[in-house]
Amino acid sequence: MTNLWHPFADMAAVSASGEFTIERGDGVYVWDEAGRRYFDATASLWYCNVGFGRREIADAVAAQLRKLHAYSNFGNLATKPTLELADRLAELAPEPGTKVFFTSGGSDSVDTAAKLARRYWHTMGQPERDVIIVRRHAYHGMHVGGTSLSGIDGNRTDYGPLVEGIARIDWDTPASLAEALATIGPERVAAFFCEPVIGAGGVFPPPPGYLQAVRELCRESGVLFVADEVITGFGRIGGAWFASERFDLKPDMILCAKGITSGYVPLGAVLVAPRVAGPFWSEGTHNVWRHGYTYSGHAGAAAAAMANLDILEREDLLSRTGELERTLASTLAPLSDHHLVSEVRSGVGVMAAIQFAPESLAADPTLLDRAIVGLRRHGVLTRALACGALQISPAFTVEREQLVELVGALNLVLEELSSSVGRPVEVGRI
Repeated sequence: MTNLWHPFADMAAVSASGEFTIERGDGVYVWDEAGRRYFDATASLWYCNVGFGRREIADAVAAQLRKLHAYSNFGNLATKPTLELADRLAELAPEPGTKVFFTSGGSDSVDTAAKLARRYWHTMGQPERDVIIVRRHAYHGMHVGGTSLSGIDGNRTDYGPLVEGIARIDWDTPASLAEALATIGPERVAAFFCEPVIGAGGVFPPPPGYLQAVRELCRESGVLFVADEVITGFGRIGGAWFASERFDLKPDMILCAKGITSGYVPLGAVLVAPRVAGPFWSEGTHNVWRHGYTYSGHAGAAAAAMANLDILEREDLLSRTGELERTLASTLAPLSDHHLVSEVRSGVGVMAAIQFAPESLAADPTLLDRAIVGLRRHGVLTRALACGALQISPAFTVEREQLVELVGALNLVLEELSSSVGRPVEVGRI
């Protein structure tokens, strides 16, 4: 056992049972130290969109590190790969004239957008607009700002007072947003943060018409619409660079990370539409936004992103995700017939959740842990979501045959669970 403090882990249990160490990866598979192969059903933490072992990305990063690994982008300083990536992302963004602010990851992007939303309204002479509305089940990172915005109750507990001025609404009804706007007063609301598909909170696709309805409510009230696409961006949503493009949302800000580099190097970004960027970019305003990170626009990370985008385009992986969306949904659907499973949520993008039935979880609280351990024995890696479900979000290079094998492993584990309710599980092995 090492001294690594693992995120989201019961360290006493991990210390007792030991760590599970991944040594290498290739395509949709990873290998442990003993040389055993596993199908990675989650693309790690949603991010390995182009799959493991892409030498092209590694070579691009190495070449940039040998030349200039990084330099500050504060003030008027810049590095060439950072400038090139900003221009490329602006072209991919749904709104012409988009500006790009770089961060080190998704949590940075969330906090950046929350600060910018409030700073924007100060600049516009409406400082009273400081309330941010979020949805239940939403996950918006784990910085103090993102923790405050979380719609997952467990992620906010035991920290004492967090950022004030946050309102939570139901995740699935436009009426809930309309009611919040009426109660708070639209003149007091800065922004509405919205995951087009709720990710870590349980993979909840938007009900038909939901996104269009809440987007229109924001337009009518002047509230900034912030699309958290840390998970859904760069093809994960199926057939488009962003969910915002697929659903014609035209957000005021889009939050990015994960798939921007396929996780090869940490990087995040906030794509800022002209409405919000304008007051800071207009000539003669001298409106300095005092915000940034040491590694904002890191040159090596920008090189990784450029190579990753090259792969996505050259291999036409966005078109492939449109096909995978249907394949994933049809392949997983029969699992919902098992008595331990209440629902399989899929059908929007290369992401799905296998929801365990509430009565099954109540009868055996270790059921989800057992499933993860059992799948590992059958050569599959997955993880638990906040609502008692298993996450399925493979790399875009996955083949139908591999998804069929995944379902075979899931069926085996569900049968094993049916006959072993009540037996202890080594949680630290998860």
